Amino acid sequence: MSRIIHYMEMTGFNWLVPVVRLAKGENRREQALDLFNQVGLPLIAIGIFLLLWAGGASQVKTSLGELPGPVQVWEQAGNLYDDHLRERERGEAFLERQRIRNEERLAANPDAEVRWREYTGKATFIDQIFTSLKTVFAGFIVASLIAIPIGVACGLSQKLYHAISPLVQILKPVSPLAWLPIVTMVVSAVYVSDDPFFQKSFITSAVTVTLCSLWPTLINTAVAVGSIDRDWINVGKVIRLPLSKQVFKIAIPAALPMIFTGLRISLGIGWMVLIAAEMLAQNPGLGKFIWDEFQNGSSDSLGRIMVAVLTIGFIGFLLDWLMVTLQKCLSHDKQAGQ
Repeated sequence: MSRIIHYMEMTGFNWLVPVVRLAKGENRREQALDLFNQVGLPLIAIGIFLLLWAGGASQVKTSLGELPGPVQVWEQAGNLYDDHLRERERGEAFLERQRIRNEERLAANPDAEVRWREYTGKATFIDQIFTSLKTVFAGFIVASLIAIPIGVACGLSQKLYHAISPLVQILKPVSPLAWLPIVTMVVSAVYVSDDPFFQKSFITSAVTVTLCSLWPTLINTAVAVGSIDRDWINVGKVIRLPLSKQVFKIAIPAALPMIFTGLRISLGIGWMVLIAAEMLAQNPGLGKFIWDEFQNGSSDSLGRIMVAVLTIGFIGFLLDWLMVTLQKCLSHDKQAGQ
């Protein structure tokens, strides 16, 4: 049981710990109170929110009708999923017709040249979710690969930190909406290929995410490494540890909690930046889905936009949970994220 509780705490499922303790027969009153605090209170808050939403939505009149309440939004979520299934069925039917046609050609002429074409139907809401996730992770990973080494170098060298600090402070507040036109033009000029491996829209969105999300990780890493007890670094120099071992054996492990804090902030910023970039540039993803529904102006559009907004928030929550879990697994700071 202790191992199960440990894994629950490591993976963020603390609210299940009282259930396990109750099963062990521990103090029932104490565990029931803990379960109520961790599960009951959030459920009550969510229930109150839904009631206020349902009651207030009918009072808001828009050009497309009443603001949708929880029931209407849930119905639109089901409709979007049904649309996804129908689109997948059309795609499978297209490939099946193509397979049958090619088999008939080969049966008539074994030397016949057959071609396979990909299904190019409309991207569904589920497709847009995965597109946005791939884009944000690509931009976030590139940002981390840039920010962490520079942050470690700045933490180990005060001269380097003072040299690039003004640049960081100037570039850090720049809005993604300011970066996007510049990135779009640069990518269009540099990324030229007759058969590109990545779409330009993907590169543009990912680079915008990178430019806006690397700063928290860079700053936190520099501050964390710079705050390490200098005796640890001096001991590494005395025993003549190579620089690589000083970094990977001393600096990064000691700074890991703050580095992960920066990574969590960066990923959250990257997710917000991506949605704005997709809306402005009309690049595939959840941002484009919201803009298309807004432009569509049908009676279902508001409900579908609300589904997208809640999905964005829920995915943001899951991304943060993922980073907290990784921090607890890799860091010695067991209180991380609490």
